Amino acid sequence: MKGFIRSNQYFSLCGLNCRLCPMNLSGHCSGCGIDNQSCKIAKCSIEHGKVEYCFQCDNFPCPKYEHISDFDSFITHKNQISDIEKFKRIGLSAYNAEQKEKRRILDFLLSNFNDGRRKTLFSVAVNLLSIDELQSVIQQLEADKSFNDMGLKEKSALVAKCLQDIAEKKNITLKLRKK
Repeated sequence: MKGFIRSNQYFSLCGLNCRLCPMNLSGHCSGCGIDNQSCKIAKCSIEHGKVEYCFQCDNFPCPKYEHISDFDSFITHKNQISDIEKFKRIGLSAYNAEQKEKRRILDFLLSNFNDGRRKTLFSVAVNLLSIDELQSVIQQLEADKSFNDMGLKEKSALVAKCLQDIAEKKNITLKLRKK
């Protein structure tokens, strides 16, 4: 959006983890404030003094947030409000450090275990599971002697199953929720 520039491309104006989005991974979206993207929330930010994050606005939470976590777009919106709260609680530096580690894990999963059908699953998993849970999956697979002998499809399926198992225990579905 013209006139809207963001310095933090890890955490969006509205509370999404931009660098974990499949659109960002594919190079189709650089994050809000880049490439003159049209966004009603960016427009609202401009109208309200160019706040860096919606929660800094005097009107937050506004009606735009009433159902913001109900459905997903290209990225999960499930933890959008809780991520905003976490960001406010731990601060920019700590939150971005966590997102950088999650992006490193996501890049690792995609470069080593994506059979061409797992980008969204891995993206959702990295968004919704903790760093410790994600690292435990990687450690579990590295400890499995037979894992290295598997082909990419088998590895991909096993990684997906491990992520699904952790998510299931937490009552999390690793699928985007479309309208």
